[in-house]
Amino acid sequence: MLLVYCQKATPRITYVFKHVVTRILGVEVGFTSVIEELIAHNGPKMSYGKQPMGNEMFVQSAGLLEQSGVESIEIVVSPWENTIGFFKVGEKSVLPYDIFSAAFYLLSRYEEYLPHVKDEKGRYPATESLGYKEKFLETPVIDIWAQKFKEVLHGQFPSLSIKARDTRTHHVIKADKPFAYGQKGIFRSMIGYLSDLVRFRFSNLYLRTQVLLRLRKDPYDTFTWLVNIGKQHRKSVTVFFLLGDALQFEDSLNTKRRQFQMKLKFVGDYYQVGTLFSFAALQQYSKLKSEKKFMEAITNRPLQASMNAEYVVDLPDIYRELIELEITRDFTMVYNTHPGFRAGTCTPFLFYDLDYEIKTPLEIQPLAMTTQSMAGKTPAQVRQKVENMYREVFKVGGLFSMVYSNTDFAASEPSQWKKIFTETLQHL
Repeated sequence: MLLVYCQKATPRITYVFKHVVTRILGVEVGFTSVIEELIAHNGPKMSYGKQPMGNEMFVQSAGLLEQSGVESIEIVVSPWENTIGFFKVGEKSVLPYDIFSAAFYLLSRYEEYLPHVKDEKGRYPATESLGYKEKFLETPVIDIWAQKFKEVLHGQFPSLSIKARDTRTHHVIKADKPFAYGQKGIFRSMIGYLSDLVRFRFSNLYLRTQVLLRLRKDPYDTFTWLVNIGKQHRKSVTVFFLLGDALQFEDSLNTKRRQFQMKLKFVGDYYQVGTLFSFAALQQYSKLKSEKKFMEAITNRPLQASMNAEYVVDLPDIYRELIELEITRDFTMVYNTHPGFRAGTCTPFLFYDLDYEIKTPLEIQPLAMTTQSMAGKTPAQVRQKVENMYREVFKVGGLFSMVYSNTDFAASEPSQWKKIFTETLQHL
C-alpha cells in the first residue's frame, strides 16, 4: 500500500489518487494527516501538499484538489518529454507537474461546468475542450502520467511490485436504427414510400418492397452477423437499443412488436445489452424512467448500462438521474465529431459531482472514437486513425473502446467497418 500524507484528505484528493494509483497502476492507496503515521509507515509513502515534510517522496500540490466549487482557471500546457503537462510546480517535487490536479481537471470534466457555447443539440463541443485546443485529445494523457508516476515509485521503492496491465477491448454497438424498413408500421412505411417516390429513389422503393414482402432481409438487421462473429468475445461488446422515439419520425419503430423484442432478446443471449435513452427522455425524467423499466421488462434483468442519444452529456444533471435510476455504467463520454479521449483517460472511472463534491458509484466508460467521427475520410485514413488510437491505448495497457452502429455493417452498403470491428475485437 502507498501511504499518502496530506494536511486534509479532501474528496478530490482521495478520488483522483484512487483513479491514478489504484485503478490504473493497481496499487492500493491510503491517506493520513498524522505525521507520526507517515514516519512509522514501513512501506511506500509520500506527501502531497505545498511543502515537503522532510526528505520523503514529495509531489507538490497546485491547489486545485484542496478547493471546492468551480471557477475559471488559466491553464498553461507545456511539452513534457513524450507528452504534455499542466499545473507546473516547483523543483522540490519529484514530478514537474501536479499530475493529480491535472487528472482531476480532466476526469471531473471541470471545463464542461464553466460557461461555454453548446452545439445545436445542447452538447459540449469538442472544439471547446482543452484537449482539442492543445492537441492532446487523441492521447490518454492521464494514463501516461500514471506511467511516469510509476517510474518514480520504482525509483524510490524498488521492492514495490506493480504489474503491467494487459490491453483490453470493449466495443459499443449503437442500435438506434435496427431496421431500415421493417417494424415501422403501416403509417411510417407509407411515409417512407412517398418520401422515396418524391426523391426518385426507385432502388429504395424496390428494396423496401422486397423487405416488407419478406423476400429479402432488412439491410440494417446485422445482428446475426454480430452474434456469429463475437460468440467468443461475449464480454467485449455491449449493444444499446433505442426503445423511445428517434429524432426523425420515419426512423422510429414500434418497439412493442414481438419481432423487435425477440431480436433484442436474441442479441441479449450473446452480448450485454443496454438502453440507448431517447433524446426526449433526456429532457424528461419520467420518460427516462419509463424506458429503463421497458428494457427491464423485455430482458427480465436489471438495467446496468446506458447510453444517451446523440451523445448528449448535460453535466451534472443527466448523471444524477442515472444514479437515481441505479444504472451503474454510462457509455456516452465521447465526442461524435472528433476522435479522442474526452476525459483524458482510457481507464474506466467514477463520475465526480463537482456541485456536491462527492464521488458517485456511476462508472464512466472511456470511448476512443465513434465511426461517425470518421465520416468523409478515405478508407486509408480511417484505418490509420483506428490503428493510431489503438496504439496509444496499447502503450499504457488501457481499454480500447469505440462506438459502431449496426448500420455500419449493412450488407447493402460496402463498408470496411466489419473488418475493423473483427480485428479490434481480437486485439488487432
